[in-house]
Amino acid sequence: MTAPLVEIMGVRKSYGDLDVLKGIDLEVQEGQVVCLIGPSGGGKSTLLRCVNHLERVDQGAIKVAGEVVGYRWQNNSLHEMRSSQVCKQRAKIGMVFQQFNLFAHKTVLQNVTMGPIKLLGLSKDEAIERARTLLDHVGLLDKQSAYPSQLSGGQSQRVAIARALAMEPRLMLFDEPTSALDPELVGDVLSVMRDLVSQGMTMLVVTHEMGFARDAADSVAFMAGGEIVEHGTPEQVLGNPQRERTRSFLSRVSA
Repeated sequence: MTAPLVEIMGVRKSYGDLDVLKGIDLEVQEGQVVCLIGPSGGGKSTLLRCVNHLERVDQGAIKVAGEVVGYRWQNNSLHEMRSSQVCKQRAKIGMVFQQFNLFAHKTVLQNVTMGPIKLLGLSKDEAIERARTLLDHVGLLDKQSAYPSQLSGGQSQRVAIARALAMEPRLMLFDEPTSALDPELVGDVLSVMRDLVSQGMTMLVVTHEMGFARDAADSVAFMAGGEIVEHGTPEQVLGNPQRERTRSFLSRVSA
């Protein structure tokens, strides 16, 4: 069996006296979709941010495509990389946030082309061609000249997905991508994500959308209190949870 694309090994993270992650172990094979579910404050978003080194781990390590993220081995110990080196690693890892994080003073097209030009070295023409293809894929080619303030939340999130995909990442991270949206806009974003699933994109998704987790995920990890309480297929975790903490959470969320 080939090595996992993502290996999370004994990861711990604290803020002062608060232990946010208490020794997380998780693997994601290439082409898999893993959904992280659980109550707020359980460590899901922190874990996601550790995967692309937006948060430093206090203990343990995370590998993506065989490379330790954010650190290099030297003299049998890990040393943090320079920011320029971390940026090169992040180019392989797309991330979509809750609040879109688009540049307000840039057009939709400029938001999507900036990364490929600055970080991948694409020419302007190449980046524009790639961006227009992706914007067409997410149904927003007609908004290429608009500014983020002229978009709905759902449109902004689809632009954010196109921007991440423009870097041609091997892994996509989604941090509750629908939580800031009005209910009627959620479907458009989930539709784009389901398209990515069908294309074989490797995805690690923090979500409260139980329907998406049930239909799209290869596995579901329920996190609470900084730990993975239960992990298995959607049928196991969502359909027949073994832990009382999991059952209690699922009884309070709609599918």
